[in-house]
Amino acid sequence: MSRTTAPRAEGSRRVPAPRAEGSRRIPVPPLLTGLALVLLASLVCGVALGATGIGWGRVARLMWAGLSGGSVGADDAGAYTIVWEIRFPRVVLAAVVGAGLAAVGVAVQALVRNALADPFVLGISSGAAVGANAVILFGALAGFGVWALSFSAFVSALAATALVYAVARSPLGLSPLRLVLAGTALAYGFQAVTTVMVFGAERGEAARSAMMWLLGSLGGATWPKVPLVAATVLAGLLWLGVRAGALDALAMGDETAAALGVPPDRLRRELFVVTAAVTGTVVAVSGAIGFVGLMVPHLVRMLVGASHARVLAVAPLAGAVLLVWADLLSRLLLAPTELPVGVVTAALGVPAFLLLMRRGGHALAGR
Repeated sequence: MSRTTAPRAEGSRRVPAPRAEGSRRIPVPPLLTGLALVLLASLVCGVALGATGIGWGRVARLMWAGLSGGSVGADDAGAYTIVWEIRFPRVVLAAVVGAGLAAVGVAVQALVRNALADPFVLGISSGAAVGANAVILFGALAGFGVWALSFSAFVSALAATALVYAVARSPLGLSPLRLVLAGTALAYGFQAVTTVMVFGAERGEAARSAMMWLLGSLGGATWPKVPLVAATVLAGLLWLGVRAGALDALAMGDETAAALGVPPDRLRRELFVVTAAVTGTVVAVSGAIGFVGLMVPHLVRMLVGASHARVLAVAPLAGAVLLVWADLLSRLLLAPTELPVGVVTAALGVPAFLLLMRRGGHALAGR
Protein backbone atom coordinates (compact mmCIF):
# COMPACT_ATOMS: atom_id res chain seq x y z
CA MET A 1 0.00 0.00 0.00
CA SER A 2 1.37 3.45 -0.86
CA ARG A 3 2.31 5.74 1.98
CA THR A 4 1.37 9.43 1.99
CA THR A 5 4.32 11.63 2.79
CA ALA A 6 4.72 15.22 3.83
CA PRO A 7 6.28 17.70 1.40
CA ARG A 8 10.01 18.15 1.76
CA ALA A 9 12.65 20.67 0.86
CA GLU A 10 15.32 19.73 -1.66
CA GLY A 11 17.79 17.32 -0.16
CA SER A 12 15.68 16.61 2.92
CA ARG A 13 14.67 13.12 3.90
CA ARG A 14 11.15 11.97 3.08
CA VAL A 15 9.11 11.69 6.28
CA PRO A 16 5.94 9.54 6.46
CA ALA A 17 2.65 11.16 7.37
CA PRO A 18 1.58 10.81 11.03
CA ARG A 19 -0.40 7.74 11.89
CA ALA A 20 -2.58 7.10 14.92
CA GLU A 21 -1.22 4.23 16.96
CA GLY A 22 -3.30 1.10 16.92
CA SER A 23 -5.51 2.30 14.09
CA ARG A 24 -6.58 -0.15 11.41
CA ARG A 25 -6.82 1.56 8.08
CA ILE A 26 -9.88 0.92 5.94
CA PRO A 27 -9.21 1.37 2.20
CA VAL A 28 -10.44 4.82 1.20
CA PRO A 29 -12.04 4.12 -2.25
CA PRO A 30 -14.63 1.57 -1.04
CA LEU A 31 -15.30 3.70 2.03
CA LEU A 32 -15.95 6.74 -0.16
CA THR A 33 -18.24 4.70 -2.42
CA GLY A 34 -20.20 3.40 0.55
CA LEU A 35 -20.53 6.86 2.12
CA ALA A 36 -21.64 8.36 -1.20
CA LEU A 37 -24.40 5.76 -1.52
CA VAL A 38 -25.43 6.30 2.10
CA LEU A 39 -25.52 10.07 1.53
CA LEU A 40 -27.72 9.64 -1.55
CA ALA A 41 -30.13 7.44 0.39
CA SER A 42 -30.06 9.91 3.29
CA LEU A 43 -30.99 12.80 1.00
CA VAL A 44 -33.98 10.85 -0.31
CA CYS A 45 -35.07 9.96 3.24
CA GLY A 46 -34.66 13.58 4.32
CA VAL A 47 -37.02 14.70 1.56
CA ALA A 48 -39.54 11.89 1.97
CA LEU A 49 -39.88 11.95 5.76
CA GLY A 50 -41.43 14.76 7.74
CA ALA A 51 -44.40 15.95 9.75
CA THR A 52 -46.50 15.86 6.58
CA GLY A 53 -46.60 12.34 5.17
CA ILE A 54 -45.92 12.02 1.45
CA GLY A 55 -45.62 8.64 -0.21
CA TRP A 56 -42.22 7.52 -1.46
CA GLY A 57 -43.40 7.10 -5.02
CA ARG A 58 -44.99 10.51 -5.02
CA VAL A 59 -41.84 12.06 -3.57
CA ALA A 60 -39.71 10.45 -6.29
CA ARG A 61 -42.05 11.75 -8.99
CA LEU A 62 -42.06 15.28 -7.57
CA MET A 63 -38.29 15.34 -7.13
CA TRP A 64 -37.84 14.25 -10.73
CA ALA A 65 -40.27 16.95 -11.86
CA GLY A 66 -38.22 19.55 -10.04
CA LEU A 67 -34.89 18.27 -11.33
CA SER A 68 -36.08 17.91 -14.94
CA GLY A 69 -38.21 21.04 -15.02
CA GLY A 70 -41.36 19.03 -15.64
CA SER A 71 -44.88 20.09 -14.72
CA VAL A 72 -47.07 18.81 -11.90
CA GLY A 73 -50.83 18.60 -11.64
CA ALA A 74 -52.99 20.82 -9.46
CA ASP A 75 -53.46 17.99 -6.97
CA ASP A 76 -49.70 17.81 -6.44
CA ALA A 77 -49.07 21.56 -6.12
CA GLY A 78 -49.03 21.60 -2.32
CA ALA A 79 -46.89 18.46 -2.05
CA TYR A 80 -44.53 19.83 -4.71
CA THR A 81 -43.97 22.97 -2.65
CA ILE A 82 -43.16 20.90 0.43
CA VAL A 83 -40.82 18.54 -1.44
CA TRP A 84 -39.04 20.89 -3.82
CA GLU A 85 -39.14 24.29 -2.10
CA ILE A 86 -38.85 23.31 1.56
CA ARG A 87 -37.39 19.85 2.16
CA PHE A 88 -35.05 19.37 -0.80
CA PRO A 89 -33.02 22.59 -0.37
CA ARG A 90 -32.92 21.90 3.35
CA VAL A 91 -31.37 18.44 3.06
CA VAL A 92 -28.92 19.64 0.39
CA LEU A 93 -27.87 22.54 2.61
CA ALA A 94 -27.55 20.16 5.57
CA ALA A 95 -25.17 17.99 3.53
CA VAL A 96 -23.10 20.98 2.44
CA VAL A 97 -22.93 22.43 5.97
CA GLY A 98 -22.04 19.03 7.45
CA ALA A 99 -19.26 18.56 4.89
CA GLY A 100 -17.90 22.03 5.59
CA LEU A 101 -17.95 21.66 9.38
CA ALA A 102 -16.21 18.27 9.23
CA ALA A 103 -13.47 19.49 6.89
CA VAL A 104 -12.91 22.68 8.86
CA GLY A 105 -12.75 20.61 12.04
CA VAL A 106 -9.81 18.71 10.55
CA ALA A 107 -8.15 21.99 9.54
CA VAL A 108 -8.62 23.70 12.90
CA GLN A 109 -7.23 20.72 14.79
CA ALA A 110 -4.14 20.93 12.57
CA LEU A 111 -4.02 24.71 12.93
CA VAL A 112 -3.90 24.74 16.73
CA ARG A 113 -2.54 21.19 17.21
CA ASN A 114 -5.30 20.47 19.71
CA ALA A 115 -7.50 17.36 19.57
CA LEU A 116 -10.34 19.22 21.32
CA ALA A 117 -10.49 22.01 18.75
CA ASP A 118 -13.50 22.44 16.47
CA PRO A 119 -14.60 25.09 13.93
CA PHE A 120 -15.95 27.31 16.71
CA VAL A 121 -12.87 27.43 18.96
CA LEU A 122 -11.68 30.61 17.22
CA GLY A 123 -14.75 32.58 18.32
CA ILE A 124 -16.10 32.97 14.79
CA SER A 125 -19.53 31.49 15.53
CA SER A 126 -19.94 33.59 18.67
CA GLY A 127 -19.12 36.68 16.65
CA ALA A 128 -21.63 35.67 13.98
CA ALA A 129 -24.28 35.29 16.69
CA VAL A 130 -24.01 38.98 17.53
CA GLY A 131 -24.89 40.00 13.98
CA ALA A 132 -27.60 37.37 13.62
CA ASN A 133 -29.32 38.38 16.82
CA ALA A 134 -29.19 42.05 15.83
CA VAL A 135 -31.42 41.07 12.90
CA ILE A 136 -33.65 38.60 14.78
CA LEU A 137 -34.22 40.73 17.88
CA PHE A 138 -34.05 44.30 16.59
CA GLY A 139 -34.72 44.08 12.85
CA ALA A 140 -31.31 45.43 11.82
CA LEU A 141 -30.47 45.57 8.10
CA ALA A 142 -34.13 45.13 7.19
CA GLY A 143 -33.35 46.55 3.75
CA PHE A 144 -31.56 43.33 2.83
CA GLY A 145 -34.82 41.36 3.05
CA VAL A 146 -34.45 37.60 3.35
CA TRP A 147 -30.66 37.96 3.15
CA ALA A 148 -30.44 40.23 6.21
CA LEU A 149 -29.78 37.43 8.71
CA SER A 150 -27.12 35.64 6.65
CA PHE A 151 -25.42 38.87 5.61
CA SER A 152 -25.30 40.27 9.14
CA ALA A 153 -24.03 36.98 10.58
CA PHE A 154 -21.32 36.71 7.93
CA VAL A 155 -20.12 40.30 8.37
CA SER A 156 -19.96 39.97 12.14
CA ALA A 157 -18.14 36.63 11.72
CA LEU A 158 -15.52 38.38 9.58
CA ALA A 159 -15.22 41.15 12.16
CA ALA A 160 -14.74 38.57 14.90
CA THR A 161 -12.10 36.83 12.76
CA ALA A 162 -10.17 40.07 12.29
CA LEU A 163 -10.32 40.80 16.03
CA VAL A 164 -9.13 37.30 16.98
CA TYR A 165 -6.27 37.57 14.50
CA ALA A 166 -5.24 41.00 15.81
CA VAL A 167 -5.22 39.76 19.41
CA ALA A 168 -3.46 36.46 18.65
CA ARG A 169 -0.81 37.93 16.36
CA SER A 170 2.59 38.56 17.94
CA PRO A 171 6.05 39.54 16.66
CA LEU A 172 6.94 35.83 16.82
CA GLY A 173 4.07 34.83 14.54
CA LEU A 174 0.69 33.18 14.96
CA SER A 175 1.14 30.52 17.63
CA PRO A 176 -1.46 27.79 18.26
CA LEU A 177 -1.71 28.63 21.97
CA ARG A 178 -2.35 32.33 21.38
CA LEU A 179 -5.00 31.48 18.79
CA VAL A 180 -6.86 29.18 21.19
CA LEU A 181 -6.60 31.64 24.09
CA ALA A 182 -7.66 34.65 22.00
CA GLY A 183 -10.52 32.77 20.34
CA THR A 184 -11.81 31.36 23.62
CA ALA A 185 -11.61 34.66 25.49
CA LEU A 186 -13.29 36.65 22.74
CA ALA A 187 -15.95 33.95 22.30
CA TYR A 188 -16.99 34.51 25.92
CA GLY A 189 -17.11 38.23 25.24
CA PHE A 190 -19.30 37.78 22.16
CA GLN A 191 -21.58 35.42 24.11
CA ALA A 192 -21.97 38.06 26.81
CA VAL A 193 -22.99 40.63 24.19
CA THR A 194 -25.49 38.16 22.73
CA THR A 195 -26.97 37.46 26.17
CA VAL A 196 -27.43 41.17 26.84
CA MET A 197 -29.17 41.51 23.47
CA VAL A 198 -31.55 38.65 24.22
CA PHE A 199 -32.43 39.98 27.67
CA GLY A 200 -32.79 43.51 26.33
CA ALA A 201 -35.20 42.53 23.58
CA GLU A 202 -38.90 41.94 23.84
CA ARG A 203 -39.88 38.46 24.95
CA GLY A 204 -41.78 36.14 22.70
CA GLU A 205 -41.12 34.69 19.27
CA ALA A 206 -38.03 36.82 18.62
CA ALA A 207 -36.21 35.46 21.68
CA ARG A 208 -37.21 31.91 20.72
CA SER A 209 -35.90 32.44 17.17
CA ALA A 210 -32.66 33.78 18.58
CA MET A 211 -32.27 30.68 20.75
CA MET A 212 -32.99 28.43 17.75
CA TRP A 213 -30.25 30.16 15.76
CA LEU A 214 -27.77 29.97 18.63
CA LEU A 215 -28.28 26.20 18.83
CA GLY A 216 -28.34 25.70 15.07
CA SER A 217 -31.22 25.45 12.64
CA LEU A 218 -31.63 24.78 8.93
CA GLY A 219 -35.23 25.94 8.89
CA GLY A 220 -34.38 28.98 6.77
CA ALA A 221 -32.89 26.94 3.92
CA THR A 222 -33.80 28.08 0.41
CA TRP A 223 -32.39 27.27 -3.01
CA PRO A 224 -30.76 30.71 -3.47
CA LYS A 225 -28.61 30.11 -0.36
CA VAL A 226 -27.23 26.76 -1.53
CA PRO A 227 -24.88 27.78 -4.41
CA LEU A 228 -22.85 30.35 -2.43
CA VAL A 229 -22.38 28.06 0.57
CA ALA A 230 -21.59 25.08 -1.66
CA ALA A 231 -19.04 27.08 -3.67
CA THR A 232 -17.30 28.32 -0.51
CA VAL A 233 -17.17 24.85 1.04
CA LEU A 234 -15.94 23.31 -2.22
CA ALA A 235 -13.19 25.93 -2.55
CA GLY A 236 -12.13 25.28 1.03
CA LEU A 237 -12.08 21.51 0.45
CA LEU A 238 -9.97 21.89 -2.69
CA TRP A 239 -7.45 24.12 -0.93
CA LEU A 240 -7.21 21.77 2.05
CA GLY A 241 -6.79 18.79 -0.28
CA VAL A 242 -3.91 20.48 -2.09
CA ARG A 243 -2.25 21.38 1.22
CA ALA A 244 -2.84 18.00 2.89
CA GLY A 245 0.85 17.13 2.81
CA ALA A 246 1.74 20.45 4.41
CA LEU A 247 -0.79 19.74 7.17
CA ASP A 248 0.96 16.43 7.83
CA ALA A 249 4.22 18.33 8.21
CA LEU A 250 2.63 20.90 10.51
CA ALA A 251 1.23 18.12 12.71
CA MET A 252 4.81 16.97 13.39
CA GLY A 253 5.79 20.32 14.88
CA ASP A 254 7.10 23.65 13.62
CA GLU A 255 10.74 22.59 13.47
CA THR A 256 9.97 19.48 11.45
CA ALA A 257 7.66 21.42 9.14
CA ALA A 258 10.32 24.05 8.51
CA ALA A 259 12.91 21.35 7.83
CA LEU A 260 10.54 19.86 5.24
CA GLY A 261 10.14 23.19 3.48
CA VAL A 262 6.79 24.16 4.97
CA PRO A 263 6.82 27.63 6.63
CA PRO A 264 4.60 27.00 9.68
CA ASP A 265 3.62 30.61 10.36
CA ARG A 266 2.57 31.28 6.76
CA LEU A 267 0.64 28.02 6.63
CA ARG A 268 -1.21 28.93 9.85
CA ARG A 269 -2.19 32.29 8.39
CA GLU A 270 -3.53 30.58 5.28
CA LEU A 271 -5.38 28.00 7.39
CA PHE A 272 -6.83 30.74 9.55
CA VAL A 273 -8.20 32.59 6.53
CA VAL A 274 -9.67 29.44 4.93
CA THR A 275 -11.26 28.15 8.13
CA ALA A 276 -12.67 31.59 8.93
CA ALA A 277 -14.20 31.97 5.46
CA VAL A 278 -15.80 28.52 5.44
CA THR A 279 -16.96 28.69 9.06
CA GLY A 280 -18.37 32.20 8.65
CA THR A 281 -20.28 31.21 5.50
CA VAL A 282 -21.66 28.02 7.04
CA VAL A 283 -22.64 29.62 10.34
CA ALA A 284 -24.38 32.44 8.50
CA VAL A 285 -26.95 30.03 7.04
CA SER A 286 -27.18 27.36 9.75
CA GLY A 287 -26.34 28.90 13.10
CA ALA A 288 -23.89 27.33 15.52
CA ILE A 289 -24.16 23.55 15.04
CA GLY A 290 -21.75 21.89 17.43
CA PHE A 291 -20.00 18.53 17.65
CA VAL A 292 -19.83 17.79 13.91
CA GLY A 293 -16.42 19.41 13.51
CA LEU A 294 -15.16 17.85 16.72
CA MET A 295 -16.40 14.26 16.46
CA VAL A 296 -16.22 13.47 12.74
CA PRO A 297 -12.45 14.09 12.30
CA HIS A 298 -11.64 11.76 15.21
CA LEU A 299 -14.00 9.07 13.96
CA VAL A 300 -12.52 9.23 10.46
CA ARG A 301 -8.94 9.08 11.77
CA MET A 302 -9.79 5.89 13.62
CA LEU A 303 -11.04 4.41 10.34
CA VAL A 304 -8.42 5.55 7.82
CA GLY A 305 -5.40 6.71 9.82
CA ALA A 306 -4.01 10.16 10.52
CA SER A 307 -2.88 11.15 7.02
CA HIS A 308 -4.64 14.41 6.19
CA ALA A 309 -5.10 13.40 2.56
CA ARG A 310 -7.11 10.36 3.64
CA VAL A 311 -8.99 12.14 6.42
CA LEU A 312 -9.96 15.09 4.21
CA ALA A 313 -11.22 12.70 1.53
CA VAL A 314 -13.59 10.92 3.92
CA ALA A 315 -14.55 13.49 6.57
CA PRO A 316 -16.76 15.72 4.36
CA LEU A 317 -18.97 12.80 3.28
CA ALA A 318 -19.20 11.53 6.86
CA GLY A 319 -20.12 15.01 8.11
CA ALA A 320 -22.74 15.39 5.39
CA VAL A 321 -24.42 12.09 6.28
CA LEU A 322 -24.36 12.91 9.99
CA LEU A 323 -25.94 16.34 9.62
CA VAL A 324 -28.64 15.20 7.17
CA TRP A 325 -29.82 12.62 9.70
CA ALA A 326 -29.44 14.99 12.66
CA ASP A 327 -31.58 17.57 10.87
CA LEU A 328 -34.18 14.91 10.00
CA LEU A 329 -34.35 13.85 13.65
CA SER A 330 -34.72 17.48 14.72
CA ARG A 331 -37.84 17.67 12.54
CA LEU A 332 -39.34 14.34 13.57
CA LEU A 333 -38.70 13.88 17.30
CA LEU A 334 -41.22 16.48 18.49
CA ALA A 335 -43.15 17.01 15.25
CA PRO A 336 -44.68 19.37 14.36
CA THR A 337 -42.39 21.32 16.74
CA GLU A 338 -38.81 21.52 15.49
CA LEU A 339 -35.81 21.02 17.73
CA PRO A 340 -32.57 22.97 17.18
CA VAL A 341 -30.31 20.67 15.19
CA GLY A 342 -27.42 21.46 17.54
CA VAL A 343 -29.34 19.71 20.33
CA VAL A 344 -29.53 16.55 18.22
CA THR A 345 -25.84 16.63 17.22
CA ALA A 346 -24.91 17.04 20.89
CA ALA A 347 -27.21 14.18 21.94
CA LEU A 348 -25.59 11.97 19.29
CA GLY A 349 -22.10 13.33 19.70
CA VAL A 350 -21.56 13.17 23.45
CA PRO A 351 -22.04 9.39 23.88
CA ALA A 352 -20.29 8.67 20.58
CA PHE A 353 -17.30 10.78 21.53
CA LEU A 354 -17.08 9.19 24.98
CA LEU A 355 -17.15 5.76 23.32
CA LEU A 356 -14.38 6.82 20.95
CA MET A 357 -12.32 7.99 23.93
CA ARG A 358 -12.69 4.63 25.66
CA ARG A 359 -11.87 2.60 22.57
CA GLY A 360 -9.13 4.83 21.16
CA GLY A 361 -8.05 7.19 23.90
CA HIS A 362 -4.40 7.07 22.79
CA ALA A 363 -5.39 8.58 19.43
CA LEU A 364 -7.48 11.34 20.95
CA ALA A 365 -4.72 12.17 23.38
CA GLY A 366 -2.32 12.54 20.49
CA ARG A 367 -0.02 9.73 21.70
